[in-house]
Amino acid sequence: MSDDRPTRKRPSLPTGKAPTLADVAKVAGVSPITVSRTLNQPEIVRAELREKVFRAVQLTGYVPAMLTGAAEQRSRLISLLVPTVANSIFADTVQALIDTLTEAGHETLIGLTNYSAEREEQLLDTILRRRPDGIVLTGTLHTEASRMRLSRSGIPIVESWDLAPRPLDMLVGFSHETVGAAIARYLTGKGYRRFAVVTLDDPRGLRRCDSLVEELASLGIDAVPRVVLPPPATADLGREGLQRLLAAGERPEVLVCSSDTLAHGVLVEAAERGIRVPDDLAVMGFGDLNIAAHLQPSLSTVRINGAEIGLQAARALLQRLDHPHEEPVKVRIDTGFSIVERQSA
Repeated sequence: MSDDRPTRKRPSLPTGKAPTLADVAKVAGVSPITVSRTLNQPEIVRAELREKVFRAVQLTGYVPAMLTGAAEQRSRLISLLVPTVANSIFADTVQALIDTLTEAGHETLIGLTNYSAEREEQLLDTILRRRPDGIVLTGTLHTEASRMRLSRSGIPIVESWDLAPRPLDMLVGFSHETVGAAIARYLTGKGYRRFAVVTLDDPRGLRRCDSLVEELASLGIDAVPRVVLPPPATADLGREGLQRLLAAGERPEVLVCSSDTLAHGVLVEAAERGIRVPDDLAVMGFGDLNIAAHLQPSLSTVRINGAEIGLQAARALLQRLDHPHEEPVKVRIDTGFSIVERQSA
Protein backbone atom coordinates (compact mmCIF):
# COMPACT_ATOMS: atom_id res chain seq x y z
CA MET A 1 0.00 0.00 0.00
CA SER A 2 1.35 3.39 -0.97
CA ASP A 3 1.97 6.25 1.45
CA ASP A 4 3.38 9.63 0.45
CA ARG A 5 4.62 10.39 3.96
CA PRO A 6 8.31 9.85 4.78
CA THR A 7 9.12 6.30 5.80
CA ARG A 8 9.58 5.93 9.54
CA LYS A 9 11.88 3.36 11.03
CA ARG A 10 9.88 0.62 12.66
CA PRO A 11 10.49 0.06 16.35
CA SER A 12 12.42 -3.10 17.09
CA LEU A 13 10.70 -5.57 19.39
CA PRO A 14 11.98 -8.92 20.60
CA THR A 15 11.04 -11.71 18.22
CA GLY A 16 7.78 -13.33 19.24
CA LYS A 17 6.91 -10.60 21.75
CA ALA A 18 3.49 -9.05 21.21
CA PRO A 19 3.66 -5.23 21.29
CA THR A 20 2.04 -3.57 24.28
CA LEU A 21 0.06 -0.41 24.80
CA ALA A 22 3.21 1.09 26.36
CA ASP A 23 5.12 0.34 23.13
CA VAL A 24 2.49 2.25 21.16
CA ALA A 25 2.68 5.18 23.59
CA LYS A 26 6.46 5.31 23.27
CA VAL A 27 6.38 5.36 19.47
CA ALA A 28 3.57 7.93 19.36
CA GLY A 29 5.26 10.15 21.95
CA VAL A 30 2.16 10.27 24.13
CA SER A 31 1.08 8.77 27.44
CA PRO A 32 -0.41 5.26 27.72
CA ILE A 33 -3.69 6.78 28.93
CA THR A 34 -3.87 8.83 25.72
CA VAL A 35 -3.39 5.68 23.67
CA SER A 36 -6.12 3.90 25.63
CA ARG A 37 -8.50 6.85 25.26
CA THR A 38 -7.82 7.10 21.52
CA LEU A 39 -8.51 3.43 20.90
CA ASN A 40 -11.65 3.31 23.03
CA GLN A 41 -13.12 6.79 22.48
CA PRO A 42 -11.45 8.26 19.38
CA GLU A 43 -14.19 10.86 18.95
CA ILE A 44 -13.03 12.77 22.07
CA VAL A 45 -9.36 12.91 21.01
CA ARG A 46 -7.90 15.66 18.84
CA ALA A 47 -7.31 14.69 15.23
CA GLU A 48 -3.56 15.30 15.54
CA LEU A 49 -3.25 12.91 18.50
CA ARG A 50 -5.47 10.31 16.83
CA GLU A 51 -3.18 10.33 13.80
CA LYS A 52 -0.09 9.82 15.99
CA VAL A 53 -1.66 6.94 17.89
CA PHE A 54 -3.12 5.15 14.89
CA ARG A 55 0.19 5.51 13.04
CA ALA A 56 2.02 4.03 16.04
CA VAL A 57 -0.45 1.13 16.18
CA GLN A 58 0.33 0.37 12.54
CA LEU A 59 4.09 0.68 13.05
CA THR A 60 4.19 -1.56 16.10
CA GLY A 61 1.58 -4.08 14.99
CA TYR A 62 -0.26 -3.63 18.29
CA VAL A 63 -3.53 -5.57 18.63
CA PRO A 64 -5.98 -4.15 21.20
CA ALA A 65 -7.77 -6.88 23.15
CA MET A 66 -11.56 -6.64 23.16
CA LEU A 67 -11.76 -7.72 26.79
CA THR A 68 -9.32 -7.27 29.64
CA GLY A 69 -7.47 -10.52 30.25
CA ALA A 70 -8.84 -12.09 27.07
CA ALA A 71 -5.36 -12.97 25.82
CA GLU A 72 -4.98 -15.56 28.58
CA GLN A 73 -8.27 -17.32 27.78
CA ARG A 74 -9.15 -19.76 25.00
CA SER A 75 -11.77 -18.22 22.74
CA ARG A 76 -12.60 -21.55 21.01
CA LEU A 77 -12.81 -19.44 17.85
CA ILE A 78 -10.88 -20.07 14.62
CA SER A 79 -10.95 -17.44 11.87
CA LEU A 80 -10.87 -18.54 8.23
CA LEU A 81 -10.34 -16.08 5.38
CA VAL A 82 -11.21 -17.20 1.84
CA PRO A 83 -11.38 -15.16 -1.37
CA THR A 84 -14.98 -15.98 -2.30
CA VAL A 85 -17.94 -18.32 -1.91
CA ALA A 86 -19.33 -17.34 -5.32
CA ASN A 87 -18.16 -20.69 -6.69
CA SER A 88 -17.31 -24.00 -5.07
CA ILE A 89 -13.55 -24.18 -5.61
CA PHE A 90 -12.85 -23.58 -1.91
CA ALA A 91 -15.92 -25.46 -0.64
CA ASP A 92 -14.18 -28.76 0.15
CA THR A 93 -11.47 -26.96 2.11
CA VAL A 94 -13.98 -24.94 4.13
CA GLN A 95 -16.16 -27.97 4.88
CA ALA A 96 -13.30 -30.24 5.95
CA LEU A 97 -11.79 -27.52 8.12
CA ILE A 98 -15.08 -26.68 9.84
CA ASP A 99 -16.00 -30.34 10.39
CA THR A 100 -12.64 -31.12 11.99
CA LEU A 101 -12.60 -28.02 14.19
CA THR A 102 -16.23 -28.45 15.24
CA GLU A 103 -15.54 -32.01 16.36
CA ALA A 104 -12.72 -30.60 18.51
CA GLY A 105 -15.04 -28.03 20.10
CA HIS A 106 -14.12 -24.93 18.07
CA GLU A 107 -16.32 -22.51 16.15
CA THR A 108 -15.22 -21.11 12.78
CA LEU A 109 -15.69 -17.51 11.67
CA ILE A 110 -15.43 -17.02 7.89
CA GLY A 111 -14.42 -13.77 6.19
CA LEU A 112 -14.31 -13.01 2.45
CA THR A 113 -11.28 -11.18 1.05
CA ASN A 114 -12.45 -10.85 -2.58
CA TYR A 115 -8.90 -11.76 -3.67
CA SER A 116 -7.64 -8.49 -2.14
CA ALA A 117 -4.70 -8.27 0.27
CA GLU A 118 -5.99 -4.85 1.34
CA ARG A 119 -9.42 -6.28 2.16
CA GLU A 120 -7.69 -9.06 4.09
CA GLU A 121 -5.86 -6.41 6.13
CA GLN A 122 -9.16 -4.76 7.02
CA LEU A 123 -10.68 -8.06 8.13
CA LEU A 124 -7.62 -8.92 10.19
CA ASP A 125 -7.96 -5.68 12.11
CA THR A 126 -11.36 -6.87 13.36
CA ILE A 127 -10.35 -10.49 13.78
CA LEU A 128 -7.21 -9.83 15.82
CA ARG A 129 -9.21 -7.76 18.31
CA ARG A 130 -11.24 -10.90 19.06
CA ARG A 131 -8.08 -12.90 19.84
CA PRO A 132 -9.07 -16.12 18.03
CA ASP A 133 -7.29 -19.33 18.96
CA GLY A 134 -6.04 -19.64 15.38
CA ILE A 135 -6.24 -18.10 11.93
CA VAL A 136 -6.36 -19.84 8.54
CA LEU A 137 -5.53 -17.70 5.51
CA THR A 138 -5.93 -18.51 1.82
CA GLY A 139 -2.65 -17.88 0.06
CA THR A 140 0.61 -16.27 1.13
CA LEU A 141 0.25 -12.76 -0.33
CA HIS A 142 -0.42 -10.22 2.43
CA THR A 143 0.23 -6.54 2.94
CA GLU A 144 3.34 -5.63 4.91
CA ALA A 145 1.15 -4.37 7.76
CA SER A 146 -0.74 -7.69 7.88
CA ARG A 147 2.45 -9.72 7.93
CA MET A 148 3.85 -7.64 10.78
CA ARG A 149 0.71 -7.78 12.92
CA LEU A 150 0.22 -11.50 12.35
CA SER A 151 3.84 -12.37 13.11
CA ARG A 152 3.68 -10.43 16.38
CA SER A 153 0.21 -11.58 17.44
CA GLY A 154 1.32 -14.85 19.05
CA ILE A 155 -1.67 -16.57 17.39
CA PRO A 156 -1.09 -19.85 15.47
CA ILE A 157 -1.50 -19.21 11.74
CA VAL A 158 -1.93 -21.56 8.79
CA GLU A 159 -1.52 -20.25 5.25
CA SER A 160 -3.33 -22.58 2.85
CA TRP A 161 -3.73 -23.23 -0.87
CA ASP A 162 -0.13 -22.26 -1.51
CA LEU A 163 3.51 -23.04 -0.82
CA ALA A 164 6.03 -20.25 -0.31
CA PRO A 165 9.62 -19.86 0.89
CA ARG A 166 8.70 -17.39 3.67
CA PRO A 167 5.59 -18.61 5.47
CA LEU A 168 4.26 -16.67 8.44
CA ASP A 169 3.93 -19.86 10.47
CA MET A 170 2.40 -23.12 9.21
CA LEU A 171 1.82 -23.87 5.52
CA VAL A 172 -0.54 -26.35 3.84
CA GLY A 173 -1.08 -26.38 0.08
CA PHE A 174 0.61 -26.84 -3.28
CA SER A 175 2.90 -24.98 -5.68
CA HIS A 176 1.09 -22.88 -8.27
CA GLU A 177 4.33 -22.58 -10.23
CA THR A 178 4.59 -26.36 -10.43
CA VAL A 179 0.97 -26.55 -11.62
CA GLY A 180 1.59 -24.06 -14.43
CA ALA A 181 4.70 -25.88 -15.63
CA ALA A 182 2.93 -29.27 -15.48
CA ILE A 183 0.04 -28.00 -17.62
CA ALA A 184 2.52 -26.71 -20.22
CA ARG A 185 4.32 -30.06 -20.41
CA TYR A 186 1.08 -32.03 -20.51
CA LEU A 187 -0.47 -30.03 -23.35
CA THR A 188 2.69 -29.77 -25.46
CA GLY A 189 3.06 -33.51 -25.00
CA LYS A 190 -0.30 -33.87 -26.72
CA GLY A 191 0.97 -31.80 -29.66
CA TYR A 192 -0.50 -28.36 -28.97
CA ARG A 193 1.65 -25.41 -30.03
CA ARG A 194 -0.63 -22.34 -30.15
CA PHE A 195 -1.68 -21.38 -26.64
CA ALA A 196 -3.79 -18.66 -25.03
CA VAL A 197 -4.79 -17.99 -21.42
CA VAL A 198 -7.93 -16.65 -19.75
CA THR A 199 -7.25 -15.90 -16.09
CA LEU A 200 -8.65 -14.02 -13.15
CA ASP A 201 -6.71 -11.07 -11.79
CA ASP A 202 -5.85 -13.26 -8.82
CA PRO A 203 -2.25 -13.59 -7.57
CA ARG A 204 -2.33 -17.39 -7.53
CA GLY A 205 -3.94 -17.66 -10.96
CA LEU A 206 -1.45 -15.17 -12.38
CA ARG A 207 1.46 -17.14 -10.91
CA ARG A 208 0.19 -20.30 -12.61
CA CYS A 209 -0.15 -18.35 -15.85
CA ASP A 210 3.38 -16.91 -15.58
CA SER A 211 4.80 -20.36 -14.88
CA LEU A 212 2.91 -21.84 -17.84
CA VAL A 213 4.27 -19.14 -20.17
CA GLU A 214 7.81 -19.54 -18.81
CA GLU A 215 7.72 -23.31 -19.31
CA LEU A 216 6.31 -22.91 -22.82
CA ALA A 217 9.13 -20.50 -23.65
CA SER A 218 11.66 -23.11 -22.54
CA LEU A 219 9.97 -25.49 -24.99
CA GLY A 220 10.27 -22.99 -27.84
CA ILE A 221 6.72 -21.58 -27.71
CA ASP A 222 6.55 -17.80 -27.37
CA ALA A 223 3.87 -15.09 -27.63
CA VAL A 224 1.10 -16.59 -25.50
CA PRO A 225 -1.82 -14.10 -25.51
CA ARG A 226 -3.75 -13.73 -22.28
CA VAL A 227 -6.98 -12.13 -21.11
CA VAL A 228 -7.05 -11.02 -17.47
CA LEU A 229 -10.49 -10.67 -15.89
CA PRO A 230 -11.67 -9.24 -12.55
CA PRO A 231 -12.68 -11.74 -9.84
CA PRO A 232 -14.77 -13.59 -8.86
CA ALA A 233 -14.96 -16.21 -11.59
CA THR A 234 -18.27 -16.62 -13.43
CA ALA A 235 -19.27 -18.45 -16.59
CA ASP A 236 -20.16 -15.08 -18.15
CA LEU A 237 -16.58 -13.92 -17.59
CA GLY A 238 -15.31 -17.07 -19.32
CA ARG A 239 -17.50 -16.27 -22.32
CA GLU A 240 -16.13 -12.73 -22.34
CA GLY A 241 -12.58 -14.06 -22.25
CA LEU A 242 -13.07 -16.11 -25.42
CA GLN A 243 -14.93 -13.23 -27.09
CA ARG A 244 -12.02 -10.86 -26.43
CA LEU A 245 -9.44 -13.33 -27.76
CA LEU A 246 -11.38 -13.89 -30.97
CA ALA A 247 -12.05 -10.17 -31.41
CA ALA A 248 -8.29 -9.59 -31.20
CA GLY A 249 -7.78 -12.04 -34.03
CA GLU A 250 -6.28 -14.80 -31.89
CA ARG A 251 -6.86 -18.38 -33.02
CA PRO A 252 -5.27 -20.63 -30.37
CA GLU A 253 -5.29 -24.40 -30.53
CA VAL A 254 -5.71 -24.65 -26.77
CA LEU A 255 -7.08 -22.24 -24.18
CA VAL A 256 -5.89 -22.59 -20.57
CA CYS A 257 -8.29 -21.16 -17.98
CA SER A 258 -7.44 -20.28 -14.37
CA SER A 259 -10.62 -21.95 -13.11
CA ASP A 260 -13.21 -24.50 -14.18
CA THR A 261 -15.88 -21.78 -13.92
CA LEU A 262 -14.14 -19.69 -16.58
CA ALA A 263 -13.60 -22.80 -18.69
CA HIS A 264 -17.33 -23.57 -18.44
CA GLY A 265 -18.08 -20.15 -19.94
CA VAL A 266 -15.54 -20.75 -22.70
CA LEU A 267 -17.27 -24.03 -23.62
CA VAL A 268 -20.66 -22.29 -23.78
CA GLU A 269 -19.33 -19.47 -25.97
CA ALA A 270 -17.52 -21.92 -28.24
CA ALA A 271 -20.71 -23.97 -28.71
CA GLU A 272 -22.73 -20.88 -29.64
CA ARG A 273 -20.11 -19.88 -32.21
CA GLY A 274 -19.92 -23.35 -33.73
CA ILE A 275 -16.34 -23.85 -32.52
CA ARG A 276 -15.79 -27.56 -31.97
CA VAL A 277 -14.07 -28.62 -28.75
CA PRO A 278 -11.49 -30.12 -28.86
CA ASP A 279 -11.20 -30.32 -32.68
CA ASP A 280 -11.03 -26.56 -33.27
CA LEU A 281 -10.13 -25.46 -29.73
CA ALA A 282 -9.01 -27.51 -26.74
CA VAL A 283 -9.90 -26.17 -23.27
CA MET A 284 -8.14 -26.76 -19.94
CA GLY A 285 -9.55 -25.78 -16.55
CA PHE A 286 -8.37 -25.73 -12.95
CA GLY A 287 -9.98 -27.01 -9.77
CA ASP A 288 -11.99 -30.08 -10.91
CA LEU A 289 -15.30 -28.69 -9.67
CA ASN A 290 -18.28 -31.04 -9.46
CA ILE A 291 -19.59 -29.81 -12.80
CA ALA A 292 -16.34 -30.48 -14.70
CA ALA A 293 -17.02 -34.13 -15.45
CA HIS A 294 -20.61 -33.41 -16.55
CA LEU A 295 -20.05 -30.58 -19.02
CA GLN A 296 -20.39 -31.19 -22.75
CA PRO A 297 -17.70 -31.99 -23.62
CA SER A 298 -16.37 -33.03 -20.22
CA LEU A 299 -13.63 -30.71 -18.98
CA SER A 300 -9.94 -31.57 -18.71
CA THR A 301 -8.63 -29.88 -15.59
CA VAL A 302 -6.28 -29.90 -12.61
CA ARG A 303 -7.55 -31.62 -9.50
CA ILE A 304 -6.71 -30.04 -6.14
CA ASN A 305 -7.39 -31.98 -2.96
CA GLY A 306 -9.26 -29.19 -1.20
CA ALA A 307 -10.61 -31.46 1.52
CA GLU A 308 -7.10 -32.61 2.40
CA ILE A 309 -5.95 -28.99 2.65
CA GLY A 310 -8.76 -28.22 5.09
CA LEU A 311 -8.15 -31.37 7.13
CA GLN A 312 -4.39 -30.84 7.40
CA ALA A 313 -4.81 -27.14 8.25
CA ALA A 314 -7.23 -27.99 11.06
CA ARG A 315 -4.97 -30.75 12.40
CA ALA A 316 -1.94 -28.45 12.39
CA LEU A 317 -3.84 -25.83 14.39
CA LEU A 318 -5.22 -28.35 16.87
CA GLN A 319 -1.77 -29.87 17.40
CA ARG A 320 -0.37 -26.42 18.21
CA LEU A 321 -3.29 -25.56 20.50
CA ASP A 322 -3.09 -28.86 22.37
CA HIS A 323 0.62 -28.31 23.13
CA PRO A 324 0.89 -24.54 23.75
CA HIS A 325 4.07 -24.72 25.82
CA GLU A 326 6.08 -26.89 23.42
CA GLU A 327 8.50 -25.49 20.86
CA PRO A 328 6.40 -24.92 17.69
CA VAL A 329 6.97 -27.60 15.07
CA LYS A 330 7.65 -26.42 11.53
CA VAL A 331 4.69 -27.43 9.38
CA ARG A 332 4.98 -27.41 5.58
CA ILE A 333 2.60 -29.87 3.91
CA ASP A 334 2.45 -30.27 0.14
CA THR A 335 -0.96 -31.73 -0.73
CA GLY A 336 -0.07 -31.96 -4.42
CA PHE A 337 -2.31 -32.00 -7.50
CA SER A 338 -3.12 -34.17 -10.52
CA ILE A 339 -4.05 -33.52 -14.13
CA VAL A 340 -7.42 -35.00 -15.10
CA GLU A 341 -7.78 -35.80 -18.78
CA ARG A 342 -11.27 -35.61 -20.23
CA GLN A 343 -12.85 -34.79 -23.60
CA SER A 344 -12.05 -31.05 -23.85
CA ALA A 345 -8.30 -31.56 -24.27
